[in-house]
Amino acid sequence: MKRIGVVVFPGFQVLDLLAVSIFELANLESAEPAYEVTVISEQGGMVRSSAGVEVASQPFGDAAYDTVIVTGAMQVAPSSPGLLAFLNDALTASRRTASICTGAFVLAEAGILDGRHATTHWAHARDLQRRFPRARVDEDRIFIVDGTVWTSAGMTACIDLCLALVENDLGVATSRAIAKKLVVYHRRTGGQSQFSAMLELEPKSDRIQTALSYAKSHLNEPLTVEQLAEVAHLSPRQFSRAFRDETRQSPAKAIEALRVEAARAMLEAGRHSIETVAADTGFVDPERMRRAFLRAFGQPPQAIRRAARVL
Repeated sequence: MKRIGVVVFPGFQVLDLLAVSIFELANLESAEPAYEVTVISEQGGMVRSSAGVEVASQPFGDAAYDTVIVTGAMQVAPSSPGLLAFLNDALTASRRTASICTGAFVLAEAGILDGRHATTHWAHARDLQRRFPRARVDEDRIFIVDGTVWTSAGMTACIDLCLALVENDLGVATSRAIAKKLVVYHRRTGGQSQFSAMLELEPKSDRIQTALSYAKSHLNEPLTVEQLAEVAHLSPRQFSRAFRDETRQSPAKAIEALRVEAARAMLEAGRHSIETVAADTGFVDPERMRRAFLRAFGQPPQAIRRAARVL
């Protein structure tokens, strides 16, 4: 049985304890319990979260953990020397060390992210990079694995992280079954941008929303302004003006974002060739898709696929 230590500290974000539920469900999916989860803190006892909810914890002590997961906080504050020392010991004593949300700041403060790729909540990513320049921060990833160190984006990304940890241990069938019970995506596609900045582009009117919904269902078609305007029951000129006013993007740029998102999902699933993905998502040819991926992610499709295979 693998021992999981979930690290809390005064002011931690209670939402991050969602991680515990992933391992609980993994035990239910297994023929016999695969995990023993313990909430731990420097001193043990009751630890107060930023929401005011207190949780019971065990002191760090000498217990050995297969995986140590550090929770995040709403307000990033300096960590105690005892916490940093524990994490440095855990880096060598444990098989995996992970952080949720701004827990990445704790790992970085301990020097664990020096020279490593990492992520955190998109709103704090640039601050993490500024404060810890030796870390290699990617602000548009849901989670990142660099050797034995795993880091995740903010808030509910702890679900994605822990599903990936379980998949690494017990296989894709188990992680997929857990996701189904949780009523969440087994593996969210794309980066944090689609869950943060992109949400701000959501159109206000039903007409533009209808056009976007139509586009998402017909990505393999040309999707011209004329075609989308007809769906929205507007003239092409009215449609283009309304679209820009409501989304602050051109129709062409928005459609490319939808195509990139769909193409990335297909690539990460790993069942289709690059040529098939390009054709099915409306890029027509792989070169156009490659240029779009470089604009969106700074990486070509092949790199996205290779990264997905590592997880």
